[in-house]
Amino acid sequence: MASSAWWNDFRYAKGTMHVKKTGAAVPIEPAIVRDFLNWCVFHGWVECARHSVVSDGPRIWFAPDQPRPWYLIWPVMALSRARFARHAGEADLIFTFDDSTWVPERPLPAHIPAVNGRCTDISKTHVAEVFEQVTGRALLCDPMKPGGPYVEKSEQNAAHDGRVLHEPQAPRDGYTYQRLINNLDNDGNVLDLRCSTIGGEIVQVYLKRRPVARRFANCNTGVTLADPSAVFTAVERAMIARFCSAMALDWGGIDVLRDRDTGELWIVDVNKTDMGPTIALGLKDKITAVRRLATRLDSYLEARLRQDQSAIAA
Repeated sequence: MASSAWWNDFRYAKGTMHVKKTGAAVPIEPAIVRDFLNWCVFHGWVECARHSVVSDGPRIWFAPDQPRPWYLIWPVMALSRARFARHAGEADLIFTFDDSTWVPERPLPAHIPAVNGRCTDISKTHVAEVFEQVTGRALLCDPMKPGGPYVEKSEQNAAHDGRVLHEPQAPRDGYTYQRLINNLDNDGNVLDLRCSTIGGEIVQVYLKRRPVARRFANCNTGVTLADPSAVFTAVERAMIARFCSAMALDWGGIDVLRDRDTGELWIVDVNKTDMGPTIALGLKDKITAVRRLATRLDSYLEARLRQDQSAIAA
């Protein structure tokens, strides 16, 4: 595991905190300070609750990076039976953990199952290409011939720099271009459906609402927790499972939009090292969310190990 202190992950300059790995920038504002205090309360609860959990499950080695406490996998591991391996030699599973948008496919031991080991490209263009392969519906568009309002976004993970364009323009390096999905909800806010997935199964959905003017921001005015069956049909859940399989995404969050005009689902983003649970979620729902994920993680890891043992025996 990485041994450097967590504060080395950041760089502060001119009132903004910069995440070194991804380049994401977070302005230090009163709302951010409030969110940090809420995060401290939640993680105080996690530290208390973890002592009541029997940690007798598989040992997981995270590489090349160690998840910090603000990543969703950290509280989920704390409440699951799984354990952090102290070194690769004692691991039952390897979890490829890297914030980068593109990562090289590293050689992994053939006898140890790997989580997210083949998920090496989460760029917006690749996500859209895989979505089209799975559904037959094109999200990407040509900015020179957009055919209506469209979106320009950075390919980089966690940039949150999207903007809506109306006129044709030459494509810029490092950006992708997608059709604009009308995800307005009945209250006039845009509604993002953030899905926590493990092994292609949607464990839970965060209903994230923001004003249209802040469509692409990472600051929500309201977040509620929902059961996947209350948000998606069985056919839609099966489509999302196929997408996760095609992305080689064993663990991660995906952003799904429902088009208000057609009712169709569009998967627009993937994060294999998602943070969370979402700050704006109430404490009770945060606890519910991580407990659900911990239970599902335990069953998923057990299944992966059985599958691997069967393959070796064969």
